[in-house]
Amino acid sequence: MYLSAGILFAVCVLFFIFHFFRRRKIICKVRCMDPCKKQRLLNELAGPFGFSYDPDCGVMTSRLDAPQKAFGYQALYDQTAVHFHMVFDCEPVYFDYQGRTWLIEFWKGQYGINIGGEIGIYHADTIISPEHYEQTTFQSASEAELLPVSMELNFKGKNLFCISRLHWWLTGFYTGRYADPQDLSMNVSLTFPDEEMMNSFVKSLLSRGYASCDVCICGLTVSFSFSVPHSRQPKHCLAFLSAQWKNRLLCRLYCRITRPFHCVLDQILFLYFFLPAAFRRTLRFQKHRRQKCRKKRNQRKHCR
Repeated sequence: MYLSAGILFAVCVLFFIFHFFRRRKIICKVRCMDPCKKQRLLNELAGPFGFSYDPDCGVMTSRLDAPQKAFGYQALYDQTAVHFHMVFDCEPVYFDYQGRTWLIEFWKGQYGINIGGEIGIYHADTIISPEHYEQTTFQSASEAELLPVSMELNFKGKNLFCISRLHWWLTGFYTGRYADPQDLSMNVSLTFPDEEMMNSFVKSLLSRGYASCDVCICGLTVSFSFSVPHSRQPKHCLAFLSAQWKNRLLCRLYCRITRPFHCVLDQILFLYFFLPAAFRRTLRFQKHRRQKCRKKRNQRKHCR
């Protein structure tokens, strides 16, 4: 018995010493890397997940060729997101334009260990009646349909980042921070190709409950602040509390593990070298594939 306890203790000591020196070696490796090389490496690693690092904003953002584009949008994604540790406010704006129903949706909240915001641009193949919105799969905007969009994400009035792109799905994720969705606000700006599309969007936005004085129109550009959502939110109280509790715990654990660094780029690369599996989970902001699989499983169970 004493021999077994001694062996176990020795193994634990050796394990601790090994990881102590391994961690120090990785810290030195990250600190000695050239900044440009760091960015290239992270972009290579994040590319298959559909993301890249924006050095100007210090956040991870979605690429134009992100694989998520193939999945489009379904209301199911918002309804089940909380089960994948994504707790956010969402504001879907549906409107009709040139024989098709369009959807521009806005999100802000906690995505695992990331504070983030999203603006997605989608459309159906035809005009969809409001009662069928939630059952419809909307396609992502094509390359010819991209819009100049920008977002400025704030936490309790303090600016976190501002990002602008010509995109179909503009995102920004600040890693290692925690916030409740109601503490975040997002200043949004979109530029439309013509007055018809702009007016249709603004009309739908006002019908959601936004006041005309809260919406700024300059030429073909529409700007407003997304703070308190006006749409019905697909939140489940117990799942919401459970997800946020786990998110807060994981954020603290992430900050403790990456404690030698304060820059997001250095923190994520350190995590990649030190805990590759945790690094992969950090970049899995998307939920579409798993949610589709979950929906199919539920459908098979229902058929039985």
